[in-house]
Amino acid sequence: MGLIASLLALFGCDQQKVDEAMKKAKSVATDTWNSVKPDSQLFKGIEIGKSTEDDVRRQAGKPEIVWEEPEGGRRLEYPRGPEGATTWMVTTNADGTVRAIEQVLTGENFAKVRPGMNKDQIRRMLGKPTKVEAFRLKQEEVWGYRWFESPTDRAFFNVHFNNDGTVTTTSRSDDPSKRQGG
Repeated sequence: MGLIASLLALFGCDQQKVDEAMKKAKSVATDTWNSVKPDSQLFKGIEIGKSTEDDVRRQAGKPEIVWEEPEGGRRLEYPRGPEGATTWMVTTNADGTVRAIEQVLTGENFAKVRPGMNKDQIRRMLGKPTKVEAFRLKQEEVWGYRWFESPTDRAFFNVHFNNDGTVTTTSRSDDPSKRQGG
């Protein structure tokens, strides 16, 4: 009741402004919940082959980015960072039904990263990096992905790009939280 009273005080008795403010507040609350919702709840009730992209968006919220697939479907990215260690990709068929839901920050996917790949290919495969660092003297940019190296240990998988934006190598580093005082 306090929120409604505050809104009425701010906007007087203009019901349209109150309704707009309430709609915005609900949207912000929903977006906030979707960003912190446990992974186990993110796609709850979504069924492969039955659920649609609209169902996914209602349950998981707005994706970070959407790519068009060559066969007409779409790929929706749901990164769980910056402190999270998962990124979910939902792939739909051309008719909008969900074809696959996968957590992409895995050793199997990291093994697919090859020298010569470009940033778009890496982003589409692994999603939004947890951190991006530029090393001017080495003339490289490094994208770091926090992930669960084991069920209890987080680490970083790093993709190194040259000035042309192509992969030169990959590396692994400890998660800063493993360091004393981190």
